[in-house]
Amino acid sequence: MNLKTNIVVIGLGLFCGLSVSAPKMPYQNPNLSSALRAKDLVSRLTLKEKVGLMKDVSDAIPRLGIKKFNWWSEALHGYANQGPVTVFPEPVGMAASFDDQLLFHVFDAVSDEARAKNNEYKKQGESQRFHDLSVWTPNVNIFRDPRWGRGQETYGEDPYLTSRMGVAVVNGLQGPANAKFRKLLACAKHFAVHSGPESTRHQLDITDVTPRDLWETYLPAFKTLVTEADVREVMCAYQRLDDEPCCGSSRLLSQILRKDWGFKYLVVSDCGAITDFYRTHKSSSDAAHASAKAVLAGTDVECVGYAFDKIPDAVAHGLIKETDINTSVIRLMTQRFELGEMDDDALVPWTKIPMSVVNSPAHEKIALDMARESMTLLQNKNDVLPLSKNSPKIAVVGPNATNTQMLWGNYNGTPLRTINILDGIKAKLGTGNVIYDNACDLVEDKITENALTECAIDGKTGIRATYWNNRNYEGSPVITEQLTSPIALTTLGAHQFAQGVNLEDFSAKYETTYKPSLSGPIVFKFEATGFAELFIDGKSISKTGSWRANPNKVPFTVEAGKEYKIEVRYKQLNNWAASLALNFGKEIPVTYDALINKVKDAEVVIFVGGISPRLEGEEMPVNLPGFNGGDRSDIELPAVQRNCMAALKKAGKKVVFVNCSGSAIAMVPETENCDAILQAWYAGEQGGQAVADVLFGDYNPAGHLPVTFYKNVQQLPDFSEYSMKGRTYRYMTAEPLFPFGYGLSYTTFNIGNAKANKTVIAKTESIQLNVPVTNTGQRDGIELLQIYVRKPGDKDGPLKTLRAFKRVPVASGKTALVTLTLPAKTFEFFNEADGIVKVSPGDYELLYGTSSDSKDLKPLKITIKKSI
Repeated sequence: MNLKTNIVVIGLGLFCGLSVSAPKMPYQNPNLSSALRAKDLVSRLTLKEKVGLMKDVSDAIPRLGIKKFNWWSEALHGYANQGPVTVFPEPVGMAASFDDQLLFHVFDAVSDEARAKNNEYKKQGESQRFHDLSVWTPNVNIFRDPRWGRGQETYGEDPYLTSRMGVAVVNGLQGPANAKFRKLLACAKHFAVHSGPESTRHQLDITDVTPRDLWETYLPAFKTLVTEADVREVMCAYQRLDDEPCCGSSRLLSQILRKDWGFKYLVVSDCGAITDFYRTHKSSSDAAHASAKAVLAGTDVECVGYAFDKIPDAVAHGLIKETDINTSVIRLMTQRFELGEMDDDALVPWTKIPMSVVNSPAHEKIALDMARESMTLLQNKNDVLPLSKNSPKIAVVGPNATNTQMLWGNYNGTPLRTINILDGIKAKLGTGNVIYDNACDLVEDKITENALTECAIDGKTGIRATYWNNRNYEGSPVITEQLTSPIALTTLGAHQFAQGVNLEDFSAKYETTYKPSLSGPIVFKFEATGFAELFIDGKSISKTGSWRANPNKVPFTVEAGKEYKIEVRYKQLNNWAASLALNFGKEIPVTYDALINKVKDAEVVIFVGGISPRLEGEEMPVNLPGFNGGDRSDIELPAVQRNCMAALKKAGKKVVFVNCSGSAIAMVPETENCDAILQAWYAGEQGGQAVADVLFGDYNPAGHLPVTFYKNVQQLPDFSEYSMKGRTYRYMTAEPLFPFGYGLSYTTFNIGNAKANKTVIAKTESIQLNVPVTNTGQRDGIELLQIYVRKPGDKDGPLKTLRAFKRVPVASGKTALVTLTLPAKTFEFFNEADGIVKVSPGDYELLYGTSSDSKDLKPLKITIKKSI
């Protein structure tokens, strides 16, 4: 080792004996700041090279040591689109915990797993989408309407709760603020004023947002993540706001985000948002004008499109200067240096995280802890819960009882193992004490008979399946086999479609001849992740090419004795996990007589229903009763489930309803027909155990609703209206079914009278609030103390708004004295005269208690003095 290298090693604090080549150029010097290194590196790039770095799949530039980089990875509740990884509950469920400390540990675990898997990918020389260190999480949009399919990805309807949970997510993902290198880059999305409908998001122009709604509802979480959590990426949204596309909005990106809030990092576009400028919004004439508009407004990286390929044309025609391009590329390369991605692994501690952390027992425990904390008990008549483990017979019925994939939510990875709800209950009671029946479908009131008994090929009953380890049905097949049951195949969990078939880069054909014995209508139930096309007698009757499986029902009429050649062609696409399902036959109506007879020996029936991520989600081609394109048109529980529980109740059963959903369900009939209702959300890989732990009393539920549960869709304004008037607990005047912040326990609590250290303060002062919380029941438990603020006489402001919360564990018969410090900004509201959010003199009410419902809150008057 020469003297110059010795000096470099000592200066970097490296381990003894480690040899590192002396840096040749400033951008190669890890002792310089990331910004200086990026500026030097960008000065060495051609315009074409710069543009290649501004796309989500960024080009490698070997001459400068720049490797291929994928800006688009996902970590919504686990490192997504790969497995095995630990899959935590869907964010809206985690929001029900009101536990930002545990949420930090969740995302610290997620970032550990992301780094571990990325380290392994690098060893294998692999670089592809979803496997990199920039993760587009968290979604901090406000869940303003339960019909929005992507609301499950958010932390609920309240700006303060969303802010606190969002900070925990970012801190867990990015690592310690004082670390030299970021663990991952987190991303606050979708900026701004974005929450459905999914069907119109590419052309929607939102014009009904008042300044108050903007600053008090839609922007606070983004501001908090920028100014408190130092989030490194912000994703701009698809739609227009006041006729300007969000990804080309100078007001949003240049003025508010960068100038007002001081954000100096990276803005990424939602996928395809820049091409929307000229394809759907018609605000730009072509790709060159769209790319110039986006970059000048402040968008640095384009996901999919790619309009940015035309940036050189925009520069040539004077629409934008190369110096403007430099600004964006310096920002994005700064963040790559911040990750340590441009440096030797020996310098970056995160590169040492081993694969043993992935799906580790410690991470599984965190997933179980969070799943338990997400469980929200909404009803418990006559204390029917918890159930006794000594019950002679308990029936478990319903379409979600064995639905493993439902527990994973959306934007998910695949766990090593998943405990479904039926298995969780069986583990408590033993298999012999549980009666199980699927009972009904999630949505449809019919059952499809299996027609494969009337299908044959090559003289054999069933379907012939042929597989190739390429996407073009080329060459010799890997394997050919006969299927005698409906097709239900997935690569999730590293399952092959058949022996020897790749998990990626494969194709398949499924062929048979159907000779029905009866004439009449039948249906084909057909869904796939990837490309799939269904042919009958050589004619295409349905096809799909999607990155998520979506139910598709195709009606068809057959004649008895006639032969129909049926073929399905399938290709795995991109990096997505592959799946294919096909069943066909006559539909017959659902009846409950057989079910009632089957459960006759059970006093208690646990009905596990709700909906699923295959029905609510992002821009999905779903068109079923109550569901439209990933959103919902109706918020009630599907009728087939309501009718099933009504039949069980009529038969004299005690009905415990476990509702699985990523959004609020209107279930007025269920409050009559069910003795208990447990809201279980999409609870992740440990969801089945968490549900069973609550049902049988091994865990005392403490979840509280992060969203309002409405009585019916009539209580909601039009879905496309973005005004907050009448929406959420903050502006709703009608009585909800279950209010925001509501949740029951197996014990009871009493909130005593609060005492403040002062009730008259200056507008810069904080208040110390002491609140006694007493457990008046027979079990130890946790209560959620909630602090709301209202400003009397503020006609346009919220009725109340959450400003603090605290999970309070209290032993049976004991009292805990909770001390909360409320900073001056607790009393911030929008000031119409000044057009900003500020603390203004006047009278305020602190409302403290156990939910947002007025009957659960006590008032305390606070006065803010005028400045002298």
